Amino acid sequence: MSLRHALLAALSQGEASGYELAKRFDVAVADYWTATPQQLYRDLERLEQDGLVEARVVEQTRRPNKRVFTMTDAGLAELRAFGERPSKPPAMRDEFLVKVQASDRTGDPAAILEAARAREARSREKLARYDQLRDRLLEGRSEEDYLRDSDEVGPYLTLMAGRMYEQLNIDWTATVIATITHRQEPAAG
Repeated sequence: MSLRHALLAALSQGEASGYELAKRFDVAVADYWTATPQQLYRDLERLEQDGLVEARVVEQTRRPNKRVFTMTDAGLAELRAFGERPSKPPAMRDEFLVKVQASDRTGDPAAILEAARAREARSREKLARYDQLRDRLLEGRSEEDYLRDSDEVGPYLTLMAGRMYEQLNIDWTATVIATITHRQEPAAG
């Protein structure tokens, strides 16, 4: 997958300026596909050159003019073709897992504990943010009603994947913290 497909997916929710896309990307996509704002703008330009998006200038009185992007029919066809291709299995690359794997040989349990607590805190923050997004999407409806009646379920389903991932991180880091803490305690005679 390339960034272009993630951008097309974000634009499938409606037109947006580059800034709005970056925010939309940060909220909805960044947890499973990372990119800097510079990369987003560069790929938007490429998408425009390839005829997959169109841009129009919106004049503003108290701010600089902005370009607003919409997906073209060719962009929608590209997104559909992408959706029809088989997905590759995800590959996990997690620096902290390497550190935990080597922790028995590297010998600094305090550093692992600190990193685990930091990871748990980040996951709790992200989970709280996801819960706010979930409440906004549901607008007082039950999940069952939303999934049955909503015109768009993709953003909700990816949000749920993010929630589950962060909950898994919270549960796993609790295990790491408990295990390392227990191993540091002196053995009862």
